[in-house]
Amino acid sequence: MRLGIPVLHTGTAAAAKALRRLASRLSALENLDSAGLRARTRRIFGKALRPDQVVARIVAHVRSRGDSALLAYAKLIDGVSLTRATLRVKDPEMRAAYRRTPALLRKALELSVARIAEYQRRLLPAGLAPEAAKAGPAGVRSGLLWTPLRRVGLYVPAGTAPLFSSVPMLAVPAQVAGVKDIAVATPCRRDGKVDEGILCACQMLGLKEVYKLGGAQAIAALAFGTRTIAAVDKICGPGNLFVMLAKRAVFGHVDVDMLAGPSEVLIIADDSAAADCIAADLLSQAEHDALASCVLVSTSRRVAEKVLEELERQCLQLPRRQTAAAALREWGLVLIAPNLDEAVRTANLLAPEHLEIMVRNPRRLVPKLNAAGAIFVGPHAPEALGDYVAGPSHALPTGGTARAFSGVSVYTFLRRTSVIEADAPGLAELAEPTMVLAEAEGLEAHRRSVACRLR
Repeated sequence: MRLGIPVLHTGTAAAAKALRRLASRLSALENLDSAGLRARTRRIFGKALRPDQVVARIVAHVRSRGDSALLAYAKLIDGVSLTRATLRVKDPEMRAAYRRTPALLRKALELSVARIAEYQRRLLPAGLAPEAAKAGPAGVRSGLLWTPLRRVGLYVPAGTAPLFSSVPMLAVPAQVAGVKDIAVATPCRRDGKVDEGILCACQMLGLKEVYKLGGAQAIAALAFGTRTIAAVDKICGPGNLFVMLAKRAVFGHVDVDMLAGPSEVLIIADDSAAADCIAADLLSQAEHDALASCVLVSTSRRVAEKVLEELERQCLQLPRRQTAAAALREWGLVLIAPNLDEAVRTANLLAPEHLEIMVRNPRRLVPKLNAAGAIFVGPHAPEALGDYVAGPSHALPTGGTARAFSGVSVYTFLRRTSVIEADAPGLAELAEPTMVLAEAEGLEAHRRSVACRLR
């Protein structure tokens, strides 16, 4: 299996071009125009459409027609026949799935839940109550009121693979934050059944509102609501390209956690790194999705060449080798850097979802890395550890959006409200500058609202 991954030197025109392509990956994907996509959209919509056009149609249709649109798209896109009565997973299905889940898997999920909860509790603000700052000499006190969101929607991917690990990664931070009302949307199979691992995780966490919905239609339903599904205040969770574009389309009507599309990893390596482990870690992202991005930046040409050999060998052994090979061919890249400073500069430019540091003294690079969803430090911290049991959520920003967005945590599910209190001496002390500013802006009622209290 020849993967044909380009090997380039940083600082060259070819490397700059390859990096620009990766940096603009989200734009390239939303305008994707492949023969397969054209054929499929022509069958569903009667004409060939780009991904962004597909999402715009689905979101508008679900918003205007609600449940009927959801059921129509379930049939057209997923090939499953659902009714309003079967759209929601019944409690007996949840309990049965939990009982049938192998004990070893349940134990692993319980460990994941415990470690995520312990990590998220450490992040909580000091009490979800007003935090007043010390009163200044003016007698005006300011603080924050932290309150959990009322209702959130969680999207759990199950298209290319059922990611039941996403259930605790999303739901546990929400529960630790204090969210009481949680709806889960996840794709079902053609037989109308949801993966039992996903249902087991939901049952374990007491999540009773689970809908058989995938893709852009699920995001639209959570955002705008239907007769069957109540609208949420925020939507969280990773997904494919269409899910990511749908989250962007509904942002403003509801909040979203981030733009988490196809997965990606960037590995910084020197001549001490193990080539077989680097290849395994690159493939762990490539097997997710044919659109996944896998980048190695190494200061060692020898290590890079060994990694390429390992990728060829290991890819052949994977059950999902066709998906992994497609990702590596289209979005794989190996860069040779003259030094670690240049490798860090490249990583900060791409702002990857997952960033692994496989070098001597890896900790010294951490303060220099300012844009990544999650950083994995040293040879014993594979990205897979973060996917399942390390503690932090694996729901992370992709496509360079880690420059501005952060991964899911308790903060994702908390609102901050300013709390301001003043006594009479405090108002008197600050009245004059307040009225001067109001008058300068031409807002007379503002000035009078202060003046009346002085009398």
